[in-house]
Amino acid sequence: MISKPLRKDDKAIVLDFLTHGHYDMQRAQPIAQVLGEQYFSLLEVIVREDVTLKVGESVYIGDQKREKIKYIRGRIELRDLTNAAKQELESATKTVIETAPEQYIEFFNKSGNVSLRMHQLELLPGIGKKHLWIILDERKKKPFESFEDIHKRLPMLGNPMKLIVRRVLDEIEDKDKYRLFVPRFDKKREHMERRF
Repeated sequence: MISKPLRKDDKAIVLDFLTHGHYDMQRAQPIAQVLGEQYFSLLEVIVREDVTLKVGESVYIGDQKREKIKYIRGRIELRDLTNAAKQELESATKTVIETAPEQYIEFFNKSGNVSLRMHQLELLPGIGKKHLWIILDERKKKPFESFEDIHKRLPMLGNPMKLIVRRVLDEIEDKDKYRLFVPRFDKKREHMERRF
């Protein structure tokens, strides 16, 4: 079997910063819990000495020289987040989507079927068959250009960005077998799968 390359985030948003780390660490060192800005990876990173991170700050975690991050400690699950990090998760997710909305607009324009009976758009909260056909008809007329354009042309959806944020959070929580935006990380093969 050919292994897929590991998809890694180059930048991440700080969800929580612990100046002395966790109580169960062998030695006290600054640690941060972060959300990847491309693949929504939940990670713990070791922060360089004398560096203080702010919640909501974007930090470089890629393979090149890192100014603020010493190294990536590893992936974590939602249950491993601190209470403060859990409270920041929705806001950070919204920031990621606002920063690069193109792929999410493209989703509204190009998404297809998941199966013979289900469309990818139906995986968004609150979208059933009735809304699906309205969206498909509208995108045939002209591709959507922005979240504002989607909202203007499809007012019955409410805020389309909120639908995407909710779906991303559901995928982080692993509430559904289908993945649109958050790759599934396979610990055995150490790679992630992304369906959309």
